[in-house]
Amino acid sequence: NRLGSEQPGDQSSCQPPPIKLGIMASGSGSNFEAIAQAIERKELNATIEVVIYNNPTATVAQRAMRLGVPSKLMDHRTYETREALDNAIAAQLKTDQVDWVIMAGWMRRVTQQLLSAFQGRILNIHPSLLPSIPGIRAVEQALAAQVKITGCSVHLVELIVDSGPIIMQAAVPVLPTDTPATLQARIQVQEHRIFPQAIAIAAHQANTSFEQQPT
Repeated sequence: NRLGSEQPGDQSSCQPPPIKLGIMASGSGSNFEAIAQAIERKELNATIEVVIYNNPTATVAQRAMRLGVPSKLMDHRTYETREALDNAIAAQLKTDQVDWVIMAGWMRRVTQQLLSAFQGRILNIHPSLLPSIPGIRAVEQALAAQVKITGCSVHLVELIVDSGPIIMQAAVPVLPTDTPATLQARIQVQEHRIFPQAIAIAAHQANTSFEQQPT
C-alpha cells in the first residue's frame, strides 16, 4: 500500500488526482519523512510510490519500512557508469508510474538519462540560498565564508549541479556560535517546512503550463 493512497470514492470530483512521487535518497531520509508527514496531514495532495536509495546502510530504508512505503536499493557501485545507474533508476520509476522525482538527500550527480526520462519533473533540495554556495559541504562553506545568512533552496534539476530554476527558498541566520552541526540542524527545520510546499507549487506550475499550451 503506497503512502497516501486513496480508497475508491475518497476523492472529491473537483480535486486533481494525487501527485505520484518517487523519492531518491542516500542517507537518513529526514526530508522524505517530512514529505510523508505533510501527505498524512493532507497538506500535500500526493502519494509516495517508491523510495530508491543507493547506499546499503542508508537509514532511509528503515524509515520507508516504518511508513509502509516500498523501497529499492540501487547501489551505484554495482553499475559500470553513472548513465547505467540512471537508466536503471528511470526504468524503476517508470514501472512505479511516478509523476515527479524528488531528490531528498541524493548524493549522486544525475545524467541526461534521468533528466530526459523526467524532463522538468525532478526536484532537489540544497542547503544554501542558491545560486550562492552550490555543490558539496555547503554548510561548511557558509561558515568558512562567514556569511550572516544562509538557508535552503528547492530547485528543478538540470545537468549542471544546483543550477536549475528555483521553486522556493527559506533563509536561516548564521549565529556567531554556530558549528556545522548546529547550523545544519536549523537549516533542516526549514527544509522540512518548504519541501512539501515546493512540490505542490512545482506540480501546479507544470500543470498550468501544460494546460495553456496551444492544441
